[in-house]
Amino acid sequence: MVILCSTKSFAQQTEKSVWANEVRANEREYLENNGISQPIASRGIETPPPFSELRTAAEWEEIEVLTIAWEGFPCILKQIVAASVSECRVVVFTETPGSTSNYLTGGSCGGALSLDNVDIVEADLNTIWIRDYGANTVYGSWNDDRILVDWLYNRPRPDDDLIPDVLADHLGLEVYSTTAEPYNLMNTGGNWMSDGFGTAFESELILDENQGGSTWWTNYPNHTTEEIEGILEDFMGVHTLIKMPTLPYDGIHHIDMHMKLLDESTLMVSEYPEGVADGPQINANMDYVLSNYTTKWGTPFDIVRIPSPPQLGGGYPNTGGWYETYSNAVFVNKKILLPTYYEEYDTTAIRIWEEAMPGYEIIGIDCDGSENIIASSGAIHCITHSVSVEDPLIISHLPLPDTENTTDPYSVEAYLSHRSGIIQANLFYSDNPNGPWTEVSMNDTGDGENWTGEIPAAAEGSHVYYYISGNAASGKTGSRPMPAPEGWWTFHVGEITISGIDNFSESQIGAFASPYPNPASALTCIPVHLKQDANVKVLLIDALGRTIDVIHDGMLFSGETKLFFQASMIPAGAYVISLENNKARLATSRIMIQ
Repeated sequence: MVILCSTKSFAQQTEKSVWANEVRANEREYLENNGISQPIASRGIETPPPFSELRTAAEWEEIEVLTIAWEGFPCILKQIVAASVSECRVVVFTETPGSTSNYLTGGSCGGALSLDNVDIVEADLNTIWIRDYGANTVYGSWNDDRILVDWLYNRPRPDDDLIPDVLADHLGLEVYSTTAEPYNLMNTGGNWMSDGFGTAFESELILDENQGGSTWWTNYPNHTTEEIEGILEDFMGVHTLIKMPTLPYDGIHHIDMHMKLLDESTLMVSEYPEGVADGPQINANMDYVLSNYTTKWGTPFDIVRIPSPPQLGGGYPNTGGWYETYSNAVFVNKKILLPTYYEEYDTTAIRIWEEAMPGYEIIGIDCDGSENIIASSGAIHCITHSVSVEDPLIISHLPLPDTENTTDPYSVEAYLSHRSGIIQANLFYSDNPNGPWTEVSMNDTGDGENWTGEIPAAAEGSHVYYYISGNAASGKTGSRPMPAPEGWWTFHVGEITISGIDNFSESQIGAFASPYPNPASALTCIPVHLKQDANVKVLLIDALGRTIDVIHDGMLFSGETKLFFQASMIPAGAYVISLENNKARLATSRIMIQ
């Protein structure tokens, strides 16, 4: 155990309660009575990192440190520490090191913990929500020159805003901060996900808080969308920023409350009963992503749906229930710490996580029990952050799909990278998830980073399991999936069936599925299905028969196409969406805009 005193001078906050994730009335009243602090004017290195290959780490990569802020909910925090110390070092920021240490080593909430892999760091805090104000791991030279990058925090919580500097001092790292013009950028960690290869996801909250204007406690930075994207590229190496409309019932507008990037090609996304709460807008957002963006390999993202539970006895968020979510989980190397609520939904959620991430140890932590943190609009991901390892061994692979091929070998391609270079890559495969495993040496294609291997053809009805390992010149080794051989990818050999399309209003040429969300207030999806390639128009028509918006005018190919329009730009009312070809109306669908 290491107990340190912060070298920073913090303003003490008195008489505070445990603040929720968003700023609620009680906190605002306290601040207005005791003085509102603006964001810290200057801290860290305020110019872009001087490196040529910036890369923001993905959350599923190997981490060295998990960080938490000891500010309320001690039993939940202790469970996080207990689950994590076998995987990585845990840094605990606290205003009271002695009492925090006593609680961790005491008999309550699971019994005494060893502090051998725990650093207790004294620092002033405002809140527990370290995901939002913590710094992100960025590599300056792709897989070397590790730094931290931090943004302006979008809350009036100055002690929290300084935690990245305290962490950087503790670990001996440099922190780069988007706190000075022209690079001033306000952002929040719960609204950020990176694929590790230059693509990031956010809600449009990042636009709302960086295009000028003000709120009751501060003035926002004023940037164009292009400038916002440029700052993220200059500081974090992000070249593709996927922005999605905010959700009507999520008060904090953080994407970690409804989605999780599981790997470079898979999104876990919350699911609600049809038409309930944020379900329609989430569906429209995902269709927008699938229709406009691809993975690093140019393939569509895979979507894993996981039901969001209603508050027990309180309903879904649209009827005032808490925003209960199973996506608000955190990777801690070979473990996944998952928020849980009550058994009826927990068992399904754990099964879905286990099927999506085989080999990982899924550890549930009750977030709706005696310590009801979900009522404060956050769960496990919101109260943790991480620092990735100094020398990552990157293994990236697009999992093989199911196939009908029973005659030719299955080619496995992978990207492996380490700062010392990769000297060997191996492919392991089996027809049983428990092995035994056949090992095949992979071949370097010539650049030292792209490797190929083959799995022999399998018989009809087979399931093939496989994983990849790599050895670096430094002696470091790694596998992907990380828990291999307990974790693996799999594909089925046999007939592939494709589900049909239903709920369409058909004509001889084309059809609509129901638009969603409906009623609409933001980005809205219009699924169109054509039986043949055709030049068509898709129009939004008001009650008087006037064309209000031309959603599409031109060629659409046979099959399904998802079109989108922005309902927030249209006056509220009842409308018809019309599919037309050569001035003939082929199909219509009704939609309400609110």
